[in-house]
Amino acid sequence: MSVTLTESAAKRVQTFLAKRGGIGLRVAVKTSGCSGMAYALEFADAADKDDLHFESHGVTLLIDPKSLPYINGTELDFVREGLNEGFKFNNPNVKNECGCGESFAV
Repeated sequence: MSVTLTESAAKRVQTFLAKRGGIGLRVAVKTSGCSGMAYALEFADAADKDDLHFESHGVTLLIDPKSLPYINGTELDFVREGLNEGFKFNNPNVKNECGCGESFAV
């Protein structure tokens, strides 16, 4: 079981961590949106006692045990498309996504 970053995503996260500090990136799933679930990303200043720790391209990823079944095997990428840029989740567990791309179902 794991969640990984592409090299591009890792570089972007490392840039933010160098500016603001912190121990890594927290990746979670929350109930939201028209498809049922949405991704949540935040920089972590400390680990929670139940967090699972993964390392990818030098970045520590912290994931709560309840979120992992929904995002196991996910690769987080950082992409630039025209004037837009952002993180993109390549999640093999997704069965359906809403039209706006903000939520998903497994």
